[in-house]
Formats: sequence, structure tokens, C-alpha cells
Amino acid sequence: MRQDPTAIEETWLARAKRLLALAETGQHFIENPFDRERYDEIAVIARSMLADLGRVPLAHIEGLIPKHTAGYATPSVDIRGAVIRDGCILLVRERSDGKWAMPGGFADIGSSPAENIEREVWEEAGLRVEARQLYALRHKARHPYPADARDFYKLFFLCDPLNSGEPKPGTETSDLAFFASDALPELSLTRNIPADIQAAFSANTGHPTTFD
Repeated sequence: MRQDPTAIEETWLARAKRLLALAETGQHFIENPFDRERYDEIAVIARSMLADLGRVPLAHIEGLIPKHTAGYATPSVDIRGAVIRDGCILLVRERSDGKWAMPGGFADIGSSPAENIEREVWEEAGLRVEARQLYALRHKARHPYPADARDFYKLFFLCDPLNSGEPKPGTETSDLAFFASDALPELSLTRNIPADIQAAFSANTGHPTTFD
């Protein structure tokens, strides 16, 4: 049976990312200089594999993936907040690609997940909220997001407004609106896919948290 080329590529992408993480962890902990050279070579090979898979120059891959030489290599964290009002969900239009997403972004060091998403909703939608419930925790590579050389955990929260004020775009967003589940705009798929938004509506009606 002929294998799906997309599935093969995703498998090798996952392997290359894991290989790079192991190499960078080894670079941090190894003391023998000869072994360090081996880990350095493995890291170069892994980055070259990622560049080949992504069909981009190696220099671009070097900039995409942070070197974890200060410690053990771990996934990055992306956080998104679902604000639902009158059966519709709040989405913001991203200035970077002109498409739509739940407010959110990379988690900042020093803040809890709840504090991170409450700040992101304020910065991107001008709305003060309280994180009510973590409704999904996803390993990005296991879901149909666009392929990414980086590795992510994605945390999704239901958020409740703290006042009756109207949302407004922030510096990173050009527009915002509330959308029904069956009338979603073109989504920024690196940030959220339709399943993430449908899961928010389900969680808002009492469905339990899902996780990988």
C-alpha cells in the first residue's frame, strides 16, 4: 500500500524535532568535549533535516528554533482565550496575516497560564476577563495545524468578562467581532483551527476538558 506523502513528511518532521531536542539537551549537560562535538554534529544534521522538510534555507530554521543550551529542551507554550457571548465567540483579526483567531499568544515567563491569557485578551481585545476553565490542552503536532518546525503545547481557556465594556482592537489586531459557530471567518490556522473553536462552544455547555 502506498503511504500518504503528507503523513510521511509529518512523521519525519516529528523525528527531526525530537532529534534536535535531544541534541540540545545533550549539549547542555555533557562535559566531555569529544561527546559535545558529537551532539553539535547531531544538532546540525537535525536542523538541516528540518530545513529540507520545510523547503526553507537553513539560516531560517536556525532563527525559528531557539537553542536550549541553557537547560533541558521542552515544548513552547501557546495560550488562547474563548470569550462567548449570546452564543457567539470573540475573534480578533491578526495584523500579521489578516486572518482571525481567539486572542492569545506565547506564554510569558513569570506569569501563570491564567494570568497570561487574561493579559492577552486585554492587550488584543481591550476586554478585562477572568479565566474560568481550561477546556483543552493540545500537543500541536498531533492535530491538523500547519506543519511547524517548533514544538508547542496549546492551552485553551474559557474566559468571562469582568465588566460590560465593549471590546476594541489592540496594537497586534486590526479588527474584532463575535461569530456564531456556523459562520466563522477565515481562521489563522497556525493559531487556531475550527476544532478549537467548536470545542470552546462544547465546553461552554458543560463538556469536560480534553487533553492529549
